[in-house]
Amino acid sequence: MALTVTTPIQMRFEDIDSFGHVNNIAQQSYFDLGKSDFFQRLWQTVGESDATPVMMVSVQTDFLSQIRMDERVEVVTRIESIGEKSLTPSQSILCNQRECTRSRTVMVCFDIDTQSSIPVPASWREFVK
Repeated sequence: MALTVTTPIQMRFEDIDSFGHVNNIAQQSYFDLGKSDFFQRLWQTVGESDATPVMMVSVQTDFLSQIRMDERVEVVTRIESIGEKSLTPSQSILCNQRECTRSRTVMVCFDIDTQSSIPVPASWREFVK
């Protein structure tokens, strides 16, 4: 069972630039909200004992069209691939159901005490593939 999470976004006044569209930095924060929502749901699904921290190591974003302040915005997050110690969330910002921006992020599972990457928990694999 693959886990796909759709996160509604409440646009803020500060997200809008002088051209009346959402600036690129705000869009990155929308993607972060989507990732936070995704991992919270994953951790709830597999149990808090597997709430392994993850760290971003690479981000690629494609801006396909402008997002206007009067549009309904949501972020769709799913896992594109999963490796031994990393996973790659694939995300889209949808504006009134059309894709406006897409992003791929490589993330590694991380042990804070040892300051090193660790294997992706086995319990995650069932829900992210």
